Amino acid sequence: MKLTYLIPSLFLLILIPLLYSSCGKDPVPEPQAEVITTLEVALTPAGSATPSIVLKFSDPDGEIGAMPPEVTQTGSFVANTIYAAALTLTNVTEVPPVNMTEEILAEKEDHLFCYSVDLVNLSISNFDLDANLLPVGITSTWTTGTASSGTVTVVLRHQPGLKTGACPGPGDTDISVTFDVTIP
Repeated sequence: MKLTYLIPSLFLLILIPLLYSSCGKDPVPEPQAEVITTLEVALTPAGSATPSIVLKFSDPDGEIGAMPPEVTQTGSFVANTIYAAALTLTNVTEVPPVNMTEEILAEKEDHLFCYSVDLVNLSISNFDLDANLLPVGITSTWTTGTASSGTVTVVLRHQPGLKTGACPGPGDTDISVTFDVTIP
């Protein structure tokens, strides 16, 4: 008869710690990467109020859709010219479409645009800054040099609590787009 009481007692001694340990805090969910289906770089030459060049990436059905993304350019670069650049990002998979530029600006201490220039005679500088005086990169200055061809890659890094201002730095990539650039 003693064994009959002992088995349930042992069962409870094993079960209670297991139940107690499973009642801990829920894990903190990882931040989701932004869904960006459209990225536009509007380039306005110094002394003008209207962009003369627009570099555009468009993937209207997002990463999981069947449609391939399109990368286009309207307008032509001019040698030895200074351009004010402004990025616009949108998520058109939502109805109505979401202005992702506003969301990134609201969380600019956690975001960094990295620019990589390859082979083309172009420099990118004068980035907008966050509250910690670290670059964000939604606005910048693009300065062309002499005739050349190459690429410019724009990468948005999501760096919650990790931002140092260094590219690529820690964090995750929300979007990466490479544009062919020619300065005639």
